[in-house]
Amino acid sequence: MSNDETIRSLMFTLSYVLMKRRRDVTSADAQRRREVQRRVTHRQYFHQKHKRMLMMMIAQTSRPVSDIPARPTRVWSNIESTDWWERVVMREFQPSDWLEKFRMTKETFFLLCGKLKPRLNRQDTRLRPALPLEKRVAVALWRLASNVEYRTISTLFGVGRSTVCKCVRDVCHAIVLLLRPLYLRTPSEHELEDAAGLFATRWGFPHCVGVVGSLHVPIIAPSSNTDNYWNSRGWLSVVTQGAVNGLGQFWDVCAGFPGSTEHSAILQNSTLWARACDGFLLRDPPLNLVGRPLGYLMLGDAGYPLKSWLLKSYPESGELSAAQRAFNRKLEQARGVVDEAFLRLRARWQCLLKRNDCRMDVVPTMILACCVLHNVCEVHGDEFDRRWEEAVRHEESPQPADEVSPSADEPQAEEVRGLFCQYFLQQENQRTTLAC
Repeated sequence: MSNDETIRSLMFTLSYVLMKRRRDVTSADAQRRREVQRRVTHRQYFHQKHKRMLMMMIAQTSRPVSDIPARPTRVWSNIESTDWWERVVMREFQPSDWLEKFRMTKETFFLLCGKLKPRLNRQDTRLRPALPLEKRVAVALWRLASNVEYRTISTLFGVGRSTVCKCVRDVCHAIVLLLRPLYLRTPSEHELEDAAGLFATRWGFPHCVGVVGSLHVPIIAPSSNTDNYWNSRGWLSVVTQGAVNGLGQFWDVCAGFPGSTEHSAILQNSTLWARACDGFLLRDPPLNLVGRPLGYLMLGDAGYPLKSWLLKSYPESGELSAAQRAFNRKLEQARGVVDEAFLRLRARWQCLLKRNDCRMDVVPTMILACCVLHNVCEVHGDEFDRRWEEAVRHEESPQPADEVSPSADEPQAEEVRGLFCQYFLQQENQRTTLAC
C-alpha cells in the first residue's frame, strides 16, 4: 500500500515539473517573438524617419536660392530660448554689468572676440545654424568668472549643457593658442631693462626683473593618482607657477602639477629654469652693484632654492644682522607684487578660487587661459572691482606654504645676496642721515 502511495506521489511531482517546464518554454518563446516584433517595428520606424529626412534635404537642395526661407528649419535639434542673450545682454547691459558678469569691458570683450575669430568661427548648416562667436565666448567667460554649474549657464544662454562644456574647452584652447604669444611671453632684452628700472623705482630693488610664485587651484578628486593631488594643507589641488613683472602681469606660467609637488621641483621642470640656466638673465654689459658687476635676477619665497639669479629672504631668527633684516624687508616688499597678481587673478576668474569640477585634461588649459585673460584686462586698463577680493580673503582653503632644504641653495648665490644686504644697509643709513 505504501509503495502505491509513493509511486503516485512521484508521478504527481513529475507531472507538475513537466507542466511547469512547458509553461516556461512557452512563455520564453512568446517573449522572444514580442522582442523580435518590437525590433522590427523600431527599425521600420527609423528607416521611415531617415527616408523622410533625406527627402527633405533633397527637396531643399533642389530648390532655387530665392525659394529658401530666410530662417532655415532646424530638422533634428531643439530650439532653445535665446531672449536673454539677444535682448538683455546685447541691448540692455550697462558698462557695470559687462564688468561684473564678464570681468571686462564691452570694448575688450569684442576685441577678444575679434582676435579669437580665426579659431572659433563656424559656418551655418542647413540642419543647424552655428552658435554666434560672441555667444560662445560669453558662455566661456561666464563659466571662468563665476564657476557656476554648466546646467545654470545652459538655462541662462539657451544652449545645451554639452554645448556649454564644448564652448569652455574650445575658447580656452583658442585663447592659449592665439593670445598667449601676444599677451604672455618671455620679455625681450629691452623689456627686461624696463622691468629692472620699474622694480628699482617702485620698490628700490635694482637688477630685479620679476617675481616667481606658486598658486594651488582646488579640484575634485581625479579618476587616477588621487594621492598625488593632496597638498600639505589636506585638500586636492593642482599647482601653477607664475612669474610676474613689476606691473603684476604674467610673463611665464607653468600649470597642471599635482598638489603634492614641491615648488622647487616645479621650477626645475619649467621653461623659466631652462632659460635662466642658458643665461637668459645675463646682461651685456653687466650693471654694477656696490662696485660688483651683476646681471638681472628674480625673487622668490622660501619654497625655492637660492640661486645667483633667484634670491629669497633669510630665515627669520633673532641672530639676523641689521643688513640681513634690511634685505628681508626690501625683498618682501618687492615680492608682494606676485601675491597681488595671484589675488587679482583669482578674484577676477573664480574658477581658480572655487573647486573646479572640469576634467583634469582641461584644467591646465583653463588656468593658462585665465592668466592670459588677466594680462588682457590689465594691458587694456579694465577696471578691477575691489569687492571681488572678498571671496578670496574669506576662502575656505588657505594656500599651502612650502620650504626647500638649505642643501638645495647654491653657495655662490650667498655672495650675491650679501651684496644686496650691503647695498640696502647703505641706503637705510643714507636716509637716516638725511632725516637727521
